[in-house]
Amino acid sequence: MRSKIPESHEASGEPPRALSLLERAATVYDFNQHVRARPPVPPVEPARAPEPAAEPVAAFEAHAPDSDDATFLAIPPELRAPIGQELPDEFHLPFVASDTAMIDRGMLAANGMMVPGAPVGPLAEEFRLIKRQLLITRAQIEASAVPDKARTILVCSARPNDGKTFCAINLALSIAAERDTEVLLVDADVAKPDVLQQLGLDDGPGLLDALADTSIDVETLVIRTDVPHLSILPAGDRTTMDTELLASARTRAVLARLLAADPRRIVIFDSPPALAASPAGVLAMLVGQVMLVVRADHTPESEVRAAVNRLDSCEHIQLVLNAVSFVPGGARFGSYYEQGGAR
Repeated sequence: MRSKIPESHEASGEPPRALSLLERAATVYDFNQHVRARPPVPPVEPARAPEPAAEPVAAFEAHAPDSDDATFLAIPPELRAPIGQELPDEFHLPFVASDTAMIDRGMLAANGMMVPGAPVGPLAEEFRLIKRQLLITRAQIEASAVPDKARTILVCSARPNDGKTFCAINLALSIAAERDTEVLLVDADVAKPDVLQQLGLDDGPGLLDALADTSIDVETLVIRTDVPHLSILPAGDRTTMDTELLASARTRAVLARLLAADPRRIVIFDSPPALAASPAGVLAMLVGQVMLVVRADHTPESEVRAAVNRLDSCEHIQLVLNAVSFVPGGARFGSYYEQGGAR
């Protein structure tokens, strides 16, 4: 078997092979010089094992899960600040108490009263008619010798539960809608004040406090409301001398101060029932008009006559029939606004 290994030149007896051109150049030039001039390659560090993943942090449990704060519960969980990362107290703006009281519209609607800004309905239209007659009488009183009385109205009834406070509030809301008029509703039912409660407002010092303490400026006790042109004066702290305070000269001074504070102001008093308490007769001497509320099918004619006699110190007494029952399908003030089509 012949070997496949090539034989050497000496063994074969052949003359040695001549060097090629490249081989002869390699003996003269150093072709590996550029390789030796390269910087050394830094050693490659072995790959590190990956670190274990951090456990998830409960970042959105800003408060105890059993929190009953309605404001907090309204915030989506993903938007709540993590525990310990809440904003500092310095970030929050300080609370600034407003001198404007917010009347509860929902309470007005629940009690069947007019709601400021709501569409005109039968009740609003009926009180438009009532206030228009009162404003006409006001113009007549202004021509008399005591023009300031023209801006005062007493709302009264013969007996309790005839709806005098209901009518007083609705009348105040209706007149407040006038463009050039300011209304001050005074809770003068000092025995059972109810105006502020019906409006959803907090009670406070008022008329009786200003009458008892001459150092108090009654205008500082007036509550401005968010209903344009409407302010409220509470009854104040009750005493055993309420009627005597109302009959004193101080009452005239307080009323004069309220009228002088705003020339456009109309003062409406919600007084106790004429036949149930004596302050109504005292207040009737100070006002220009009395609006006597008579409850339909409830107040007998004899009591209406007795109430008018009790209030006769006021020359102008207007009667308002309250809680009238309407026949289904019959015409009623304000129904025109609810009709569609041609008019």
